Amino acid sequence: MAVFDTPEEAFGVLRPVCVQLTKAQTVENVAHLQAQLQAVSDSALQELQQYILFPLRFTLKTPGPKRERLIQSVVECITFVLSSTCVKEQELLQELFSELSACLYSPSSQKPAAVSEELKLAVIQGLSTLMHAAYGDIILSFYEPSVLPRLGFAVSLLLGLAEQEKSRQIKMAALKCLQVLLFQCDCQGHPRSWDELEQKQLGDLFASFLPGIATALTRIITGDFKQGHSIVMSSLKIFYETVSFIMADEQLTRVSEVQAKPAAEHRVAELMVHREASWVKNTGDKLTVLIKKITECVSVHPHWKVRLELIDLVEALLLKCSQSLVESAGPLLKALVSLLNDESPDVQAQCSKVLRRFADAKVVVGSRAFADILSENLHSLATSLPRLMNSQDDQGRVSTLSLLLGYLKLLGPKVNFVLNSVAHLQRLSKALIQVLELDVADIKIVEERRWNPEHLHASPETPAAGQWTPIQRRYFRFFTDERVFLLLRQVCQLLGFYGDLYLLVDHFMELYRESVAYRKQAAMILNELVAGAAGLGVENLHEKHIKTSPEELREIVTSILEEYTSQENWYLVTCMEAEEVGEELMVKQSGLQALTSGAHTCQATSSPAFSKPGPTICSMNSNIWQICIQLEGIGHFAHALGKDFRLLLMSALYPVLEKAGDQTLLISQAATSAMMDICHACDYDSLQHLINQNSDYLVNGISLNLRHLSLHPHTPKVLEVMLQNSDASLLPLVADVVQDVLATLDQFYDKRATSFVSVLHALLAALAQWFPDAGDLREQSLGEEGSHLSQRPARLENGLNVTTAEGIEQFVLNYLKEKDVAEGNVSDFDNEEEEQSDPPEVDENDLGPHVEPPLPVQIQIATDVMERCIHLMSDKNLKIRLKVLDVLDLCVVVLQSHKNQLLPLAHRAWPSLVHRLTNDDPLAVLRAFKVLQTLGGKCGDFLRSRFCKDVLPRLTGSLVSQAPVSARAGPVYSHTLAFKLQLAVLQGLGPLCERLDLGEGDLNKVADACLIYLSAKQPVKLQEAARSVFLHLMKVDPDSTWFLLNELYCPEEFTPPHPSLHPVQLRGSTSPQNPYTANVLLLLQQLP
Repeated sequence: MAVFDTPEEAFGVLRPVCVQLTKAQTVENVAHLQAQLQAVSDSALQELQQYILFPLRFTLKTPGPKRERLIQSVVECITFVLSSTCVKEQELLQELFSELSACLYSPSSQKPAAVSEELKLAVIQGLSTLMHAAYGDIILSFYEPSVLPRLGFAVSLLLGLAEQEKSRQIKMAALKCLQVLLFQCDCQGHPRSWDELEQKQLGDLFASFLPGIATALTRIITGDFKQGHSIVMSSLKIFYETVSFIMADEQLTRVSEVQAKPAAEHRVAELMVHREASWVKNTGDKLTVLIKKITECVSVHPHWKVRLELIDLVEALLLKCSQSLVESAGPLLKALVSLLNDESPDVQAQCSKVLRRFADAKVVVGSRAFADILSENLHSLATSLPRLMNSQDDQGRVSTLSLLLGYLKLLGPKVNFVLNSVAHLQRLSKALIQVLELDVADIKIVEERRWNPEHLHASPETPAAGQWTPIQRRYFRFFTDERVFLLLRQVCQLLGFYGDLYLLVDHFMELYRESVAYRKQAAMILNELVAGAAGLGVENLHEKHIKTSPEELREIVTSILEEYTSQENWYLVTCMEAEEVGEELMVKQSGLQALTSGAHTCQATSSPAFSKPGPTICSMNSNIWQICIQLEGIGHFAHALGKDFRLLLMSALYPVLEKAGDQTLLISQAATSAMMDICHACDYDSLQHLINQNSDYLVNGISLNLRHLSLHPHTPKVLEVMLQNSDASLLPLVADVVQDVLATLDQFYDKRATSFVSVLHALLAALAQWFPDAGDLREQSLGEEGSHLSQRPARLENGLNVTTAEGIEQFVLNYLKEKDVAEGNVSDFDNEEEEQSDPPEVDENDLGPHVEPPLPVQIQIATDVMERCIHLMSDKNLKIRLKVLDVLDLCVVVLQSHKNQLLPLAHRAWPSLVHRLTNDDPLAVLRAFKVLQTLGGKCGDFLRSRFCKDVLPRLTGSLVSQAPVSARAGPVYSHTLAFKLQLAVLQGLGPLCERLDLGEGDLNKVADACLIYLSAKQPVKLQEAARSVFLHLMKVDPDSTWFLLNELYCPEEFTPPHPSLHPVQLRGSTSPQNPYTANVLLLLQQLP
């Protein structure tokens, strides 16, 4: 289509179309006109603007009802013309504005017309385009008092659409059009900058709309979150730009007290507002109510961009309206401070930037300084904090604590003005103590015990940040949101960083001592105060603030540490076991009374073991948490002091080691974590390095405390933890202490056996690890070589697959010779060959025939320990018997290379061990069988006859009697002790038979007892274990095993190699339904 550049050409094309539209107002004619307009250049269109607009405006003015589609097409066509031209006449601008606005108004109902969404959107876009098309100063002439009714009508119309429409598109278009009308558009060159007089003229005019705009926008902002964040953001922007323009201090100072007579009609003059002092005061008070609503709602808006827009609102109002909106300063600052700890990094960064700007500019609101308002707000918040923490939900607590944290950050060292007020400090501490109360009703905390000490071997690579990760999640009575706890910690850290540390520590130490109910919360707060005072993880917004000196911090930590590790706070009842409860009561006679006097909600349970009421689950949980919090505090103190904490190790390390050996899992984990914190803070490579470097005074303390065991019953635990986390260099230091332990065990075996046996177990486990036997190492290194050598006979056998007469003859001769050797019929020639072996070499350093070299320390210790185990194996306490059997097993491992010491002790231990194997609890039988396996491997010949006489008949008899039970049992049977005992015996019998080199008769007993377990009816694990027995029997006597298996199931018929030989008939069934088929086939395939 050709483009008409000149007005003449364009007029020739457009005239017929415009005439036709004037005659007949139809959608088709409007569309025809708009199509023709596409071919006209902008310059020609500008010359013909009013000519083209005439038929369109005529269509809108024609009286009578009109179709919505026609009105919409006319408005869209007008919008197209205005987007390509400029409006240069004031009258045309005002008339078009009125005509377009009227399209959305119903005169009959005096309300916005019920028209389609498409028409509403078209009119809004037309109004916006019209205002942008206004040329030069013509736009300012539109904003005169005479136009106030038209402008007010349009503003009201747009606010109604933005508030009531459901379509987001219409809402956003209405808000953007409102921005254009109020000169808040983001378009380039619109609006232009105004001089002071023009600003005053616009301010006076817009002031008439302020109540309606502010109220309607507040309803939109505080409406449903589902309306979308962009609508709320636009509303916020219009609100603060409108308010900050009309209520700007700079403008209001130039307003005279006497109102000039407006050059307008009387009715219009009544609409005008004079912004004198009383109006400013009344309007400011009303705006304060709206601003408070907005800040309370938007500060918790789920979308971060809305919260970011709120920061701009606060900045604009406080910077431009600090005198006119004095009463709004509190809510505005409160909103800003609450966003200082927002979850969005962008919001946090912008908030910090604005606050720094306020501080640098030394903003004065009214007659008060910025810091004074913050201080006053903090006073008010501290007063109401207990009530708020008690009445709010978790989201409310997050908001309140974020606000408190923001005030502390901004006030910095000036927070002491609040803390120096006794009333405010008490209110603040009461709120913190109250909200930090733990829920101690969980029975799992008491139930979880530490049976395996291996978790104490912490890696030195554990990150230093571990101090901030609690061992187990804490559950609080009054909140569940983790953010609340994080904010509480940050509040306490900031108090420690900026506040008077001596004052705060003294205050919370008083609460710590005052009541058991406050003790855990006070300890948590003290821990964070110290961490904060050291500046750990604290953002310092005040560069001139002087941190607490290392000397003062060490002095404070020392006092807290003494309180934590005092007897009444460190040795608390944490379990119901008689020995451990007795230990706690012995250390702290009044401990039980103190525990049961705490304010707990759980009901007390009676305990027949004590004359006084026993500890409840709640009280024990409370004690466990208290100890864990104190241990976590020691880790915090180590990080706070760094290498200076080494000066406190003599008083801190020993108690922590005591708790690392505690049977309660949570306490043990917390103590181990504390030790790792100490390692990182004091530059130790690992726990082993830490213990080795401080072992001298630790061993000295253990030695002294063993002499007064009744006063220090936890001493064995310290030695146990040391042994678990050290190396062989510790042995010379602890050798004498071990003798003290054995002597004390002899004295208190009836009362303290459990603690001492645990120490002995740790000791022997350490010795077995530190001094591995050379024979074991050789066996391990030769294992692969043996596997290669074992392939050689297999290859030889493969070469002899062809049966010949000579082969049969050689086989018979070899068989007869082996039979003679087995029966002891060895020829003299063979004996002479044996006697010709090399004579033993004589050691030049031999001390003499009657002088034996001294035994190594570890061998002497293992010998002494094994002697005690022989006596303790018959203890009436099952737990002690089980532990003693474990120790005995380790003793055998350590002594295996010194048969002169091992064999006599094994002889003495044998009767008790047999009793454990044959007449004890199934758990003890399992453990004793493990010891038997170890003994069999280390002193086989010595044990052979004893085993065959005293143990083997019982074991085989038990297997035979239990086989029908396991064959009939269901899947649950695998969880029973009987099953575990069967499995252990089957898994251990094979290696025992091989190591003890049992005779043919005993091997047959074992095989007969295990055959039934090759049945497919047995549980799968028992079948696997039975196959392992026969695999070991194959190594001892392959021929007999082969014959036995074929008697059970014969997979093939054997043809004689020569007609003179009789056919071999084996009794094994060849039926595929044989239950032994699968297992026998597997074993025959593996037979060498």
